Amino acid sequence: MAEIYIAKDGEMLDYICWKYYTAAQLPLAVERVLAANRGIAATGLRLKAGVRVILPELPKPEALPVIRIWD
Repeated sequence: MAEIYIAKDGEMLDYICWKYYTAAQLPLAVERVLAANRGIAATGLRLKAGVRVILPELPKPEALPVIRIWD
């Protein structure tokens, strides 16, 4: 389920994504958030206070198996 974030004056979209998503999800985050918020790129690099940003749910990263060298 998507979350709605209310931007503070001067915030940038990549910073909002960095705060909300995990490090493994970041490569997809900005692109998916831009797709979910049509026209938000036209508002400029820094968002104005009160802009509603839809933060879509992103797929959870797959867990990597733990390899122990000395077992």
